Amino acid sequence: MPSAFDLGGQVALVTGGSSGLGCAMAKALASAGAKVIVAARRREALDDTVNDIEAQGGQAAALVADLADPASLEQIAQRAAEPFGAVTILVNAAGVNLRQPIDEVDLAAWQLTMQLHLGAPFFLAQALVPGMRERGYGRIINLASLQSQRAFPNSAPYGAAKGGVVQLTRAMAEAWSCFGINANAIAPGFFPTELTAPVFQDSASAEALAGRTAIGRNGELEDIEGPTVFLASPASRYVTGQTLYVDGGFTAK
Repeated sequence: MPSAFDLGGQVALVTGGSSGLGCAMAKALASAGAKVIVAARRREALDDTVNDIEAQGGQAAALVADLADPASLEQIAQRAAEPFGAVTILVNAAGVNLRQPIDEVDLAAWQLTMQLHLGAPFFLAQALVPGMRERGYGRIINLASLQSQRAFPNSAPYGAAKGGVVQLTRAMAEAWSCFGINANAIAPGFFPTELTAPVFQDSASAEALAGRTAIGRNGELEDIEGPTVFLASPASRYVTGQTLYVDGGFTAK
């Protein structure tokens, strides 16, 4: 059974791998044996992730990239294959939540949110799928959200994009699973990251959210590791088109 979770010989590209959930997911994949490329805008933060992975005996490389630029995605996909070979695992963890009141959302904010959460995952996957097909193995993990199924204040573009992630994941699964390329999404609950900093800065709000889970606490970065490795590994060979809520039972309560 342990071999079903072994990622030796696989190459993973993790967008948003410089911090938060993306960083935790990259480290988890590396600990399971994958060679990992972390992509984001900030070189120093990417180097920190790479150094942490290498200190634990893993292999990793940094790729400075602007995923908000649609014209750069084909080149990003090509560059991702340079350090270790063709990418077989794609984790789309990059994102943004600008938290604007719905009446104040402007076109630039809307387009940025849609590009990062829907455009970049789709076109990166489209560019990487041929290499996965050639190898008969591929795993795509998208990041959904609690807002994929419910609304929170001041997050209309984010919620709309995350709702789209669930359907995009299904569409990817329908198109590519017959080639050994499975697509699934992870929908995290509340984890302490840069994206959720405004929530966790208010201890009363954070405690209230913890109380809405079935487990009784908010997420810790370690909680995302097992689901990530499972969905990236051969163990998930008959799981595709699904959204796994890693939320401590927030959506079940």
